[in-house]
Amino acid sequence: MEPADVLVGLDPEQREVAEAVRGPVCVLAGAGTGKTRAITHRIAYAVHSGVVDAQGVLAVTFTTRAAGELRQRLRALGAPGVQARTFHAAALRQLTYFWPRVIGGDPPAVIESKVPLLRAVCRSAGREAAQAEPRDLASEIEWAKAGQIHPEDYAETVKKIGRTPPIPAEEMARVYDAYEALRRERHLVDFETILELTAALMTEHGEVAAEIRRQYRYFVVDEYQDVNPLQKLLLDTWLGDRDDVCVVGDPNQTIYSFTGASSHYLTGFPVEYPGATVVRLVRDYRSTPQVVSLANRVLEVARSPHRLSLVAQRPDGPEPAFTEYADEPAEAAGIARAVRALADRGVPLREMAVLFRINAQSQVYEQALAEAGVPYLVRGADRFFERPEVRKAVVLLRGAARSAGAGDDLAPAVHHILSGIGLTPEPPAGGRAREEWESLKALAELAEDLAAQGADLPGFVAELERRAAEQHAPEVEGVTLASLHAAKGLEWDAVFLAGLTDGTLPIIHARTPEQVEEERRLLYVGITRARVHLGLSWALARSPGGRPRRPSRFLDGLGGRTAAPGRTAGDRPAVAPARRRTVAAPVGCRVCGKTLTSAAEQKLGRCASCPVDYDPALLESLRAWRTAAAKEAKVPPYVVFTDVTLQAIAERAPVSEQDLMAITGIGRVKLERYGEAVLALCRAATQKTEDA
Repeated sequence: MEPADVLVGLDPEQREVAEAVRGPVCVLAGAGTGKTRAITHRIAYAVHSGVVDAQGVLAVTFTTRAAGELRQRLRALGAPGVQARTFHAAALRQLTYFWPRVIGGDPPAVIESKVPLLRAVCRSAGREAAQAEPRDLASEIEWAKAGQIHPEDYAETVKKIGRTPPIPAEEMARVYDAYEALRRERHLVDFETILELTAALMTEHGEVAAEIRRQYRYFVVDEYQDVNPLQKLLLDTWLGDRDDVCVVGDPNQTIYSFTGASSHYLTGFPVEYPGATVVRLVRDYRSTPQVVSLANRVLEVARSPHRLSLVAQRPDGPEPAFTEYADEPAEAAGIARAVRALADRGVPLREMAVLFRINAQSQVYEQALAEAGVPYLVRGADRFFERPEVRKAVVLLRGAARSAGAGDDLAPAVHHILSGIGLTPEPPAGGRAREEWESLKALAELAEDLAAQGADLPGFVAELERRAAEQHAPEVEGVTLASLHAAKGLEWDAVFLAGLTDGTLPIIHARTPEQVEEERRLLYVGITRARVHLGLSWALARSPGGRPRRPSRFLDGLGGRTAAPGRTAGDRPAVAPARRRTVAAPVGCRVCGKTLTSAAEQKLGRCASCPVDYDPALLESLRAWRTAAAKEAKVPPYVVFTDVTLQAIAERAPVSEQDLMAITGIGRVKLERYGEAVLALCRAATQKTEDA
C-alpha cells in the first residue's frame, strides 16, 4: 500500500490528523466524528511513509475491545505489527519481562479483584470496616491509587477535597494500609500496582527505561479525557524526554471523574507541549442533524470553555421526541409501545436502546418490555431479579409471606424485612452499597404501589415471582437496557433516554457545580448514542397519584425548539395513570367508531379527517393561559400541555374533573396542578355560548 492510498476517503480534518505524523499532536474529537478512523490512518500513514517502524508504535486504549478494533483496522491498512493494548496490558507485559532480570525470582501474581483480600482485612478490622461493602472499599482504594494518594495521606486528602468515603476516613486509611501490606506479603499486584511498579522499574533502572524507549518510539493514546494521574505518570515515564505522542479525546464526554479521571490532561495538552498540533474533529457522521442540534444545545449553557460544536453530515431525520408521562409505569409502557412501533417499521430490536441514570431504574422497563413481548438485554449489570440483593430479598419475603397474618400491612412489613439487609432511610454515599440500596428501595416502592391497590404480603410475593418468571426468558437478540455510563462508546439507530427528572439526572448527590456539569455531560453522551430516532421522557410522579416531581433542569429550553408543534415523542401521547401495567386497549373514534392507530388521533379521540365542532375562542384562551403558566413555572409550554392536548380540551370542553381526566394525557398530577384553571376557562366558554 502506498502512503497516498491511506489518505483516500478522509475528510479535511481527518486528513490533517493523518498527515501530522510527528508529535506532539492533540486531536479533540467530538462524538461520531471518526476519531478511530483518523488515528488508525495516521499510524498507517506514518508506517507506510517510513516515519516509524510498525513495531515501534504503541497505541494505548482503555478497553480490550477498543484495542482489538484498532489492531483489526491497522491490519486492513497494512500495518499489522503495531502494538495496540490497554494501559494495564502494556505495563504488565513489560513488568513480567523485566522482573526476573532486575528484581529476581518470579514476578508477582495479578489479582483480578481486591475483594477477597479486603474481606480478609475486614475480618480483623474495626466495626465500620466489617460492616462495609468490600466492593465499595475496593473502589475507594482504586480511586486513591489512581490519584497517587498513599494510605498515610488518605484521610487528610479526602477531608481537604470534601470527598465522602464509604467508612470514616481514618478507618478507611487503616483498611487501605492493611490491604497494601497483605498484598505485598502474598506477592500480589492489582491493576494500579502494575502501573506503579512499571513506572518505578523504569525510573530506578536506567537500562530498563532505555530498552523500552528503544522499542517504543511512537505513542498514541485514545480517550485521553479519561486518563488519571497514575496513567499519566506511566505515559510520561514511557516518553522520557521525547514528545512523539498523539492524544485523542473529547472533553464533552468526561463522565468518570469519580474514578480519578481528569480531562485536564487533554485540555491542557497545548500548554504542556507548546507548539503542539491541535486538530478538531467536528463533522458528525453518526447522527442526524436533528440529534446533533439537540446535543449541541445541551452544552450551550455548560460551564466548560472547551466545547466542541458538532456539524451533522447525515441527511435529515425525525425530530427528537419529548414526552411527559403521569407516572413511571406509564412512561415504561409508552416506551415499550414506541419500541414496538419502530420494530414494525423495520428498525431491528438490536438497534434500539433504553438508557437511564442508575441500574435500579431498569426494573420498570424490564417489566414493560416483558409484558409487551419485546426481548431485551441488560448491559453492564444483572437483570433486576438476578441481582444478589434482590434474590436475597425475595427469599426473605417469601419466608415471611408463609407466616403473615391476614391483617398485616404490606408496606410496613416489606420495609421491616428490607431494613434488615441494607434498606436505610437515607442512601449510602455511593458505590456498590448505593446500587444495592437503590434495588431494595425499588422493591419497597413497588410494595407501596401494590399496597395502595389492596395487595397483602403473599400477593406481593406472588407478583414478584410472576415478574421474575416473565423476565427470565432465554436471552436473545433484543432491545438494550443500560445505564448512561455503560452506554458510552456504543451507538444505536434508536435511543430512548428515560427517567429524566431532577434528582435522577442530575443525580441527587451531585452537589457541586463540577458534579452537576458532569451530569449534564452524561445527558450529552446519551443523546449522541442515537443515530436517527431519539426519545427523551420523564414521569411527573413515581407511581399513580404520587408526589409530583420536576423534569430535569437540563431539558429547560430544549423541547420548545425541537418538538414539532402539537407533537410529543413522535405523537406518542402521555399516558394517564393506570393500576395495571398492560398494553393499552384499542381506542375507537368518537365520531365514526373506527379504531384509531395514530397516537395524536387517540389523544383527540377521533380520526383526523372526521369533522368536529369546537370553540376557536376557547382554544386561543387555553393557549394564552398555557403561555402564562409555563412562564410562571419556568418550563417550556409543552411541559404544561401539548398542542394536541389543548385541541382535545377545546373540542370536549370539559366542565368537571372527571371529564377532564377522561382526556388522554391528563392524570391526577396534571389535574391537581392545572385542573382548576382549565375548567374555569371551559366553564366560562360554555356559559358564554349558552348566553348567546
